[in-house]
Amino acid sequence: MTQILKEGGKTIIKTGERIDTMNAGQFEQDIQPVLADGGVDLEMDCTNLVYMASSGLRVIQKTMRTVMQQKGKFKITNVSAEIYKVLAMTGFTKFMTVEKRKE
Repeated sequence: MTQILKEGGKTIIKTGERIDTMNAGQFEQDIQPVLADGGVDLEMDCTNLVYMASSGLRVIQKTMRTVMQQKGKFKITNVSAEIYKVLAMTGFTKFMTVEKRKE
Protein backbone atom coordinates (compact mmCIF):
# COMPACT_ATOMS: atom_id res chain seq x y z
CA MET A 1 0.00 0.00 0.00
CA THR A 2 1.32 3.40 -1.01
CA GLN A 3 1.44 6.23 1.53
CA ILE A 4 2.04 9.85 0.59
CA LEU A 5 3.36 12.21 3.25
CA LYS A 6 4.29 15.89 3.16
CA GLU A 7 7.22 17.10 5.24
CA GLY A 8 7.92 20.78 4.80
CA GLY A 9 8.46 21.32 1.09
CA LYS A 10 9.18 17.63 0.43
CA THR A 11 6.74 14.90 -0.58
CA ILE A 12 7.55 11.35 0.52
CA ILE A 13 6.05 8.34 -1.23
CA LYS A 14 6.30 5.24 0.95
CA THR A 15 6.05 2.13 -1.17
CA GLY A 16 4.44 -1.13 -0.16
CA GLU A 17 6.27 -4.47 -0.18
CA ARG A 18 5.97 -5.06 -3.92
CA ILE A 19 5.80 -3.10 -7.15
CA ASP A 20 4.96 -5.67 -9.79
CA THR A 21 2.67 -6.29 -12.74
CA MET A 22 -0.33 -6.69 -10.47
CA ASN A 23 -0.04 -3.34 -8.71
CA ALA A 24 2.26 -1.06 -10.76
CA GLY A 25 -0.73 0.59 -12.44
CA GLN A 26 -2.34 1.34 -9.09
CA PHE A 27 0.97 2.61 -7.71
CA GLU A 28 1.27 4.98 -10.68
CA GLN A 29 -2.30 6.22 -10.14
CA ASP A 30 -1.60 6.76 -6.44
CA ILE A 31 1.33 9.08 -7.14
CA GLN A 32 -0.23 11.04 -10.06
CA PRO A 33 -1.73 13.76 -7.81
CA VAL A 34 1.76 14.46 -6.42
CA LEU A 35 3.22 14.81 -9.92
CA ALA A 36 0.41 17.15 -10.97
CA ASP A 37 1.64 19.70 -8.40
CA GLY A 38 4.73 20.45 -10.52
CA GLY A 39 8.22 21.40 -9.34
CA VAL A 40 7.97 18.93 -6.51
CA ASP A 41 10.78 17.73 -4.23
CA LEU A 42 9.99 14.01 -4.24
CA GLU A 43 11.48 11.17 -2.21
CA MET A 44 10.47 7.56 -2.77
CA ASP A 45 10.99 5.71 0.52
CA CYS A 46 11.52 2.01 -0.19
CA THR A 47 11.92 0.83 3.41
CA ASN A 48 9.17 -1.80 2.96
CA LEU A 49 9.98 -2.74 -0.64
CA VAL A 50 11.16 -6.36 -1.04
CA TYR A 51 10.37 -6.98 -4.73
CA MET A 52 10.22 -4.85 -7.86
CA ALA A 53 9.43 -6.08 -11.35
CA SER A 54 10.23 -4.32 -14.62
CA SER A 55 6.79 -2.68 -14.46
CA GLY A 56 7.92 -0.98 -11.25
CA LEU A 57 11.11 0.20 -12.94
CA ARG A 58 9.01 1.76 -15.70
CA VAL A 59 6.90 3.66 -13.17
CA ILE A 60 10.02 4.95 -11.41
CA GLN A 61 11.61 6.04 -14.69
CA LYS A 62 8.42 7.80 -15.79
CA THR A 63 8.12 9.51 -12.39
CA MET A 64 11.72 10.69 -12.48
CA ARG A 65 11.30 12.12 -15.99
CA THR A 66 8.13 13.98 -15.01
CA VAL A 67 9.75 15.47 -11.90
CA MET A 68 12.87 16.54 -13.83
CA GLN A 69 10.79 18.13 -16.61
CA GLN A 70 9.04 20.16 -13.92
CA LYS A 71 12.42 21.25 -12.51
CA GLY A 72 11.81 19.29 -9.32
CA LYS A 73 14.03 16.88 -7.37
CA PHE A 74 13.70 13.11 -7.14
CA LYS A 75 15.52 10.49 -5.12
CA ILE A 76 14.96 6.94 -3.92
CA THR A 77 15.88 6.14 -0.33
CA ASN A 78 16.09 3.18 2.07
CA VAL A 79 16.65 0.67 -0.72
CA SER A 80 17.58 -2.89 0.26
CA ALA A 81 20.78 -4.42 -1.11
CA GLU A 82 18.74 -6.64 -3.45
CA ILE A 83 16.68 -3.80 -4.92
CA TYR A 84 19.80 -1.63 -5.20
CA LYS A 85 21.46 -4.39 -7.21
CA VAL A 86 18.52 -4.39 -9.67
CA LEU A 87 18.61 -0.59 -9.95
CA ALA A 88 22.38 -0.65 -10.54
CA MET A 89 22.20 -3.44 -13.15
CA THR A 90 19.54 -1.55 -15.10
CA GLY A 91 21.51 1.72 -14.96
CA PHE A 92 19.11 3.63 -12.71
CA THR A 93 21.86 4.51 -10.23
CA LYS A 94 23.71 6.37 -12.99
CA PHE A 95 20.98 8.94 -13.61
CA MET A 96 19.17 9.30 -10.28
CA THR A 97 20.02 9.44 -6.60
CA VAL A 98 19.52 6.05 -4.95
CA GLU A 99 20.39 5.65 -1.28
CA LYS A 100 20.81 2.23 0.32
CA ARG A 101 19.06 1.29 3.53
CA LYS A 102 21.25 1.38 6.60
CA GLU A 103 21.28 -2.27 7.73
